Parts: sequence; C-alpha cells; structure tokens
Amino acid sequence: MSNKPANLAMSRRALLRGAAVAGAAVIAGQAAAQTAIDDVINAPRRGNWDDQFDAQVSRANANVVSNTPVLSPSNVMHVQQAIANYQAIVANGGWPQVNPGVKLKLGVIDPSVQTLRQRLMISGDLPRSAGLSDSFDTYVDGAVKRFQARHGLPDDGVLGEFTLKALNVPADTRLMQLNVNLQRLQDIVSKQLEARYIMVNIPAAYVEAVENDRVALRNTAIVGRISRPSPLVSSKVSDIILNPYWTAPRSIVEKDIVPLMQKDPTYLARNSIRLIDGNGNEVAPETIDWFAPKAPNLMFRQDPGKINAMSATKINFPSPDAVYMHDTPTQGLFNKLMRFESSGCVRVQNVRDLIVWVLKYTPGWSRQQIEQVIASRVNTPIPLSDEVGVHWVYLTAWSAKDNVVQFRDDIYQLDGNVQLALDTNIGVEQVAGSISVDDDLVPQQ
Repeated sequence: MSNKPANLAMSRRALLRGAAVAGAAVIAGQAAAQTAIDDVINAPRRGNWDDQFDAQVSRANANVVSNTPVLSPSNVMHVQQAIANYQAIVANGGWPQVNPGVKLKLGVIDPSVQTLRQRLMISGDLPRSAGLSDSFDTYVDGAVKRFQARHGLPDDGVLGEFTLKALNVPADTRLMQLNVNLQRLQDIVSKQLEARYIMVNIPAAYVEAVENDRVALRNTAIVGRISRPSPLVSSKVSDIILNPYWTAPRSIVEKDIVPLMQKDPTYLARNSIRLIDGNGNEVAPETIDWFAPKAPNLMFRQDPGKINAMSATKINFPSPDAVYMHDTPTQGLFNKLMRFESSGCVRVQNVRDLIVWVLKYTPGWSRQQIEQVIASRVNTPIPLSDEVGVHWVYLTAWSAKDNVVQFRDDIYQLDGNVQLALDTNIGVEQVAGSISVDDDLVPQQ
C-alpha cells in the first residue's frame, strides 16, 4: 500500500469547497479548449512534437458513456474486472503523483508531461503506443478529457486543480472504493428491478430513466446537501402532479418566513403564499401578529406558478422520508459542478422530458397535453397506468462498459476514506435572492 500524505485529504476537501461555482464555466471552457486546439493545429510552427499530432483524438468526445444502466446486473462483472485491474496496478506500485510547475494543457512542453503520460497510461486513459515525451499533444489532450469524463469533471483537457486532485488519489484508495461499491451494487441488483424505473445516483447527481435494461434518458440532478442528505429510496411512482402546490414545513415557517414577514409584510403576497386554517379557509396575513412568541398555526401554501418552489412538476412516490422529485425555478443551479444544494429531495433538469417518459403508457398524456395543462396553472394530479420504479442509490464507483471505470466524490462520507470526502460546508450556502427550504428554494423576489 502506498503512503498517503497527511495534507492530501485536507487540501482536497478545501479545494472542492470552491467547486460549487466552477461548473458554471463548463460550456465556455470547452469552447475555449477547442479554440486552443485549432490555434495549435493551424500554427505555422507546431514546436517540438515528438509524437504524431492527431487532431481527431482531441476533437473526439471522451467515449465513456454507455447505454447500459448503472444498475444493470451485467455491471457486476465489469466492476469485478475493474477490481482485478486495480489490484494489478496496486501490486505494481500504483501510479506516480503529478505535480507540475506549470499548468498543463494542449501545446505545453514540460518535463512533468512525461509523468502525466505515465499516470494516464497506467489507468488506461492513454494508449502506451502514444509514447513518453515532454509534449502535451492531442493524444494527451484526449486522454485527459477521457479521465475527466470518468470522474464527473468538465472535460476541457486542462489540468486544473480539480483534475490534479483526482489524478493524485492513490491507486489503493481507488481499489478500496471499487470494493465498497461492488457490495452496494450486488445488494441492489440481487433484487428484481422493474422493467421501467428511475434511478438517481446521489454522488453523481444525475438521473437515469431505464426501460428494459437500456437507458432511455439521462438528466442532471440536484441532490441533498451534506447536512441534509438525500436518503436511499426503493419505491414506485404513484402519480405525477402538474402545477403542484408547495406547503412550507413548520421549520421553514418558524426560521425563515416569519422573520421575513417581520421585515417585509408583503413577502407572502409577492411569493403567492396563502395562509389556510384548519377548515380550509384563507386567512389574511395582515390579521396575524407576526411578532408573537409562536408562529401562527396555519398552513403556508404556495400557489402553482413559475415561482413555486417545485415549479411545474412533481414526481410522487411513497417514502418514509417524504421525499420526491421535482422541477425548480432556480435552473442556474444545474450549471454547478457540485450540485448538492437541496434538503433531501431531488430536483431534475429538463424534468418535462422525464415526465413524458414516465407517462408514456398512461393514455391521454402526450407532450402537447402536458404542456397545455402546465400553461393553465391548474393543479392536476395524474395517476400512472403502469409500474415505474424509483431507486435512489449511493454509488461512487461503477463500470457500465469494458475498461471504463467511473469515480465520484464520497459526498456523504460513506466509503470509509477521508480522501474521497467533500468538505462538510459544501452546499449549505444560501443562493442570492432566495432562502433554503425543506426541498427547494422560495424566491424572495
């Protein structure tokens, strides 16, 4: 087993604290990376390229995605093969640490690129035929992008701080991670999954819609922050609610809404939140003493609409934790690299695509009909005609394709190694103009 520097875990967690804002630049970063490629290709002097310059290698997207679901029984074999491969890597001394003195990216020539090549060859991201040299050419660029895609990082081909930290997690730590997650996967697939189901992989913060052991849709997700983790779930969709109401939990009423009403008596009206008594009657906010010792014993219910905390859709299923999946008015959060922002529920990007898939076998609910009801702002529950499972799982390492192993950070610190854990302050910050609520955000404006 290799020695692990004591400060590695701390520096990794401190670094990832800033990752919550890094994802917003993913698209721009990828465009900049392609511009850099074109600049190098078209340069009259390409420099001292020791290897053949192959533009196609760098332009091709990292081929790490598979149509095989994460929870496919066939993946047990892939993870077992990955474990065997990593056992051999560890037995041979692991891989070298990459500590460049300059930022490594396409076109750079530096002695540390040789170490980077070795590291990427050992993990199978760079073909050994690419050779060893000091040149960060398109073969290295393509390999770095492949590595980044396998670790849920923006595949821009640049060795920034996040990529370096992932590269320098020791091989024996990755082997441990694979062993822990193999057991989790085996426990899940030992149970018969439905022909159609929704899978949420919490550490990866994304959703798969699966039909007959093939992925029909993948959606980016926002999951529970570290202080309010999303639970493991095994259930079935009961109904879809278009234009749902949102009812504020008592804790939010006491901690957030009452103080806001003390400062701004128009807060409830501006946010379409109504007060309902035990008989179903609406109570006027101006009749309430907002400075009383206790918050009013009333229901705080937000009307359907664009500013509703669940926006236009909600996916319901029985759960002892009373969690669910839903839309959100704060779409910008999906651009973040670290999407651990909710209080347990799961927000789904492009959720209407998922709703269309869920209602595929429920008569009378085409995409056009769904959009018409959403536009009406009328609260509409839709019971399903067929069985659709819901499975929220916790897998930080998996493989759905030969020789492609995916790793994610251990956001809830369940893998047993501090080097894989995120900083405990990730995801608890308030979003400007919003207050954090039980499962989403209530806008203040």
